[in-house]
Amino acid sequence: MYLQNLIIDAIEPQRLGRFWEAVVGGVRLTDEPDIFETRLTVEDGPVLDLCFQPVPEPPAEPPRLHLDLLGGDHQAGEVDRLLELGARHLDIGQGDVPWVVLADPEGNPCCVMEHRAVYLDTGPIAALPLASADPDTDREFWAWLTGWTDAPGVAPRTLRHPSRRGPLFELCPEPASKGAAKNRLHLDIRLEDGDDPDEVAAGIAERGGRELHPDQDGLPWRLYADPSGNELCVLPAHS
Repeated sequence: MYLQNLIIDAIEPQRLGRFWEAVVGGVRLTDEPDIFETRLTVEDGPVLDLCFQPVPEPPAEPPRLHLDLLGGDHQAGEVDRLLELGARHLDIGQGDVPWVVLADPEGNPCCVMEHRAVYLDTGPIAALPLASADPDTDREFWAWLTGWTDAPGVAPRTLRHPSRRGPLFELCPEPASKGAAKNRLHLDIRLEDGDDPDEVAAGIAERGGRELHPDQDGLPWRLYADPSGNELCVLPAHS
């Protein structure tokens, strides 16, 4: 199993997808009315596909997963670049902090980060912070699913690709429990040849997750929630 996709719901997938493709320097995979996909490849590290799928309404709840972007010594210039691409400044009550909070063209928050030693070799996405009810429990869950391992960071628990390159996956204390609304952003796990989907489902349950809509037929993927209620999809192995 491995982490393959970051899924972002969008009112206008092509518009939002082109924005993020320019932000991360992605390579276009798909550009169709109902989906836009771009690929971020970190040299000698992970590959992450950013996939934008249509939804009819804007987000109803604060995001539980967002993107922290590499700024570092060029933070001000990176902020200016994102503003030119269509981002805007956003006040979420962050106060006086060294990072800059922006909103993408559909209002999804993202942060342009200051210099941090832990961001060495991350590529354009410095971190993927995920709201967690119990970072220790969620660390066990996500490490097993992704194969990512413990890494230095500022969050209670931080995981990273075994190459020690690419974004940090930060498990951060949640400001509030997960509501009923689906997360605007979620992650997809891809099975590999030899992975048994039912054994994976059992492993997810053993680690505190649960399957959502298990009786739903006709879809090639299976939808789950992690121990904190965050949605994720498990995709079949490539045929």
